Amino acid sequence: MMLPALAGANMIYGLGMIELGMTLDFAQLVVDNEIAKMVRKVVGGICVTDETLAVDVIRKVGAGGHFLMEEHTFKHMKTVQSQSQLFDRTPRENWSDNGSKDIVTRAREQVRYILEHHKPEHLPAPVAQQLREIIEAAEQEWEIHKPKTRQRRRNL
Repeated sequence: MMLPALAGANMIYGLGMIELGMTLDFAQLVVDNEIAKMVRKVVGGICVTDETLAVDVIRKVGAGGHFLMEEHTFKHMKTVQSQSQLFDRTPRENWSDNGSKDIVTRAREQVRYILEHHKPEHLPAPVAQQLREIIEAAEQEWEIHKPKTRQRRRNL
């Protein structure tokens, strides 16, 4: 995903597909979505300002100092690094203590949760109507321009 995104592609194709695209796997879709979020974060660029560079904090703490307890670190740590719900970045001991779930297990659990709990919002009526009109127009156009199938003659 990263190379096409960096080259300027604005559409990612194939999320969730396995078996050369012949099958869609919901767990793979969840994993691919997580990767797509990370790619979007990279492509979005890095904001460089006096605030994000933290020059004042670096001067205060000094080389070799401890930045983890600084307010600036707390303020920015969740916005700078991508926050994955699937990729477990905790130490191995914590991962083991939490059941040693691999990414496939975690993805399947997330799929089950989504399927059980997601309540999609209805489209506003004008938007739904406009979509219906677009579909109906496309269907009518398709019927007009639909290629006629050739029927083979049988020699009886």
